[in-house]
Amino acid sequence: MPARGSGGGGGGRVGRLGRGVLALVVAGAVAVPLGGAVGARVPAPVPVVAAAPSAGTLDAVYDAHRAGAAEAARMADAYGDRRRAAADRALARRQLLYFDGRGPGRVTEVLGDLAGADRVAVLVPGSDTSIDTYGRFRAAAQALHQRLGGRAAVVAWLGYETPGTLSTAVATTDRAEEAAPALRTLVHDVRAVAGPRTRVSLLCHSYGSVVCARAAAGLDVDDIALLGSPGTGADTAAGLRTRARIWAARAAGDWVQHVPHVSLGLFGTTVGFGTDPVSPAFGARVFAAGDGGHSDYFAPGSPSLTNLTRIVLGETQAVTP
Repeated sequence: MPARGSGGGGGGRVGRLGRGVLALVVAGAVAVPLGGAVGARVPAPVPVVAAAPSAGTLDAVYDAHRAGAAEAARMADAYGDRRRAAADRALARRQLLYFDGRGPGRVTEVLGDLAGADRVAVLVPGSDTSIDTYGRFRAAAQALHQRLGGRAAVVAWLGYETPGTLSTAVATTDRAEEAAPALRTLVHDVRAVAGPRTRVSLLCHSYGSVVCARAAAGLDVDDIALLGSPGTGADTAAGLRTRARIWAARAAGDWVQHVPHVSLGLFGTTVGFGTDPVSPAFGARVFAAGDGGHSDYFAPGSPSLTNLTRIVLGETQAVTP
């Protein structure tokens, strides 16, 4: 398949450069083992079967998945993986809509009162996020929750197997396509608990923006924010086929700005994600993110966190471009 660019000058030379860089990325990913794969061997119980989430069943759902995390901690301790055991024990004290400690793990944690919230933000992480690295993802959710105040809830959704930064999967949409149905289910569950009038926003970081793009069509959310996105696989925001407002931001120090915005056939799959979401050609509402790096979009005091807070609260006229 021919390469698709994001518009603008450069033509064939940019396309050839993009092909070359992406080929090197994929080749390097094949040669470099994925960090953290050892943790995939840690034993854990099969996830508990809990009631469907609703305002009436929420406490029972939390209790069931806390029990699952506690059992996973005991199994990890017996296996000798103290790091995983400590991570599982910490999760066993949290409000869990879902927990699966097998392999890299899947976690859906709620910060705040989901049943009573009139604003809900769902955070979707990018590459290299697992139970073993969950703390840094949760810190982002906590920073946002503190800014939003008591009538808002934040859902930290580690609901898919994220690709490794040094892996072939990070350069294709395959993991995102696998993850999209689970994200749609999560949004349905949030609506079931919080109610149809609650404002729901998806805040999608890095590869997580590819996941959100794959789930976006017809999704019952009000806003989708793409943070440090390598692209979405769609040529334009309209191509996401959603009623939600589409926002995009990239910090000045984010290395993702150097990712070629092309899409091409390579090794039997499609590599790359096409149009740059912060480019005029994509058509998103671009907002200020400051001078931080790829992991700084939720840093306390940052312009990006301020603007994300405004988006979630519905104060869209106050968002700084």
